[in-house]
Amino acid sequence: MTELHRAAPRAAGRPARRRGGSGVLRDGWWPVLFVAPLLVGVVVFYLWPIVQTFWFSFTTFGVFGGQTFSGVANYVALVQDPEFYLSLGNTLIYTAIVLLGVPLAVWLAALLNTPGLKFASFYRVLFFLPYIAMPTAVALVWRLMFNGDYGILNWVLSLVGIPGPYWVSTPGFAIVAVSIVGLWSSLGFSMIVLAAGLKAIPPELYEAAELDGASPSRRFRSVTVPLLTPTIFFVVVVTVISSFQLFDLLYAIMGPRNPAMPSSMSLVFYFFQAGFVDNQQGFAASIAIAIFVLIGLVTLLQFRLQRRWVANV
Repeated sequence: MTELHRAAPRAAGRPARRRGGSGVLRDGWWPVLFVAPLLVGVVVFYLWPIVQTFWFSFTTFGVFGGQTFSGVANYVALVQDPEFYLSLGNTLIYTAIVLLGVPLAVWLAALLNTPGLKFASFYRVLFFLPYIAMPTAVALVWRLMFNGDYGILNWVLSLVGIPGPYWVSTPGFAIVAVSIVGLWSSLGFSMIVLAAGLKAIPPELYEAAELDGASPSRRFRSVTVPLLTPTIFFVVVVTVISSFQLFDLLYAIMGPRNPAMPSSMSLVFYFFQAGFVDNQQGFAASIAIAIFVLIGLVTLLQFRLQRRWVANV
């Protein structure tokens, strides 16, 4: 009887645990072996470079190689360098202008989602092409358009009697010109993601709002935008992170010898200048850590603020 009582819980349907194993190893080493290549790649190409860069930020490299521990000297020099705040300001300006494309992308995505719209897929492809195009090719095309002597923008302005500036070689205009290109090239990605979010909104809500007499603009404000806020939040976070990494577009449009570059450089270009031009690897490592921390803080702030405007759907 004692043996029958012990076997009763197992007969009731509870599976017997395998002896000698618990946790993730209960099923053997096969899951670990399948995931191991990915984990090795993450450690080698992501985690280890972060740790190494963090260590380099506390060192000073010699002219002919070698490094010595210098403590927080690089960080002290960083916070005292006016170029750091200049590059941070330019990065924030670029981010703010590119973020203006998010509401435009919401409106265009809703417009292309209109039932019965002809060639909607063709329009989506046209808007998405700049995002998948090579940044250097996009930059060269816009560089010709921004040319102060024969660019199409100044030609259009000359038709109405306005003398156009040298867009990418004039301090103040240069970072705005690069930001316009960034807004244009990121619009397609935002539209595609937002269009996917629009597909998740139940059409019954639009039908109910229409029966209540809501106009198309009213349905857009009261139904589309509130239910699309989780997708908008995702687009905003991705846009901010990518904007803080501005380099290739700025480098290709303006060039390193541009007279407006010292007043228009971004944080990543500031890092490039210090590490690969001035040969200050330790100082450049401190800039990289500062960029990493800034992106983390901004992202954390966005997650904190999203509770106030993102709908729980």
